[in-house]
Amino acid sequence: MAVAVAVAEARARQEKVRKFEEFVDQHLKPDLANAIKQRDKVFEQQKTFLDLKRNIENLEMNGVTSMRSMVNLGSEVYMQAEVPDTRHIFVDIGLGFHVEFTWQEALQFISVREARLARQIDEYTHLIASIKAQIKLVCEGIRELLQLPPETELSPRNTWYNNRI
Repeated sequence: MAVAVAVAEARARQEKVRKFEEFVDQHLKPDLANAIKQRDKVFEQQKTFLDLKRNIENLEMNGVTSMRSMVNLGSEVYMQAEVPDTRHIFVDIGLGFHVEFTWQEALQFISVREARLARQIDEYTHLIASIKAQIKLVCEGIRELLQLPPETELSPRNTWYNNRI
């Protein structure tokens, strides 16, 4: 009778472990991958605006009022373009809309946009940390269910690198 109870408890424990692992694999890991992907998109937008800001500042500093440039027409097809007046530029403000700005107006818009993007990056970073903490918590629960000893971190003297010195 005691053996049957122990077997039943072991099966119940294994079923709980399976459900926890399924939760991590089907919910937490995809959520983590999505949050990282979204944060990377915001990083790309931030880089684009930083590049635009740097280009505008270079145009201002060098007093460039006209220029020639290569323009991507799509599918990596380029065409040479003449820009007779660089003092007004078109900036993509999102959703396929472009607004004509003077250099100063563009720099002001970029500053506002950079602040918003920095907040979004912070939000995604906190979300990523939260999901990672949830994964760690579930893994700790699995470890306890399986009655495994707690993981111990290696001290610096036990690492491979330090043993080679």
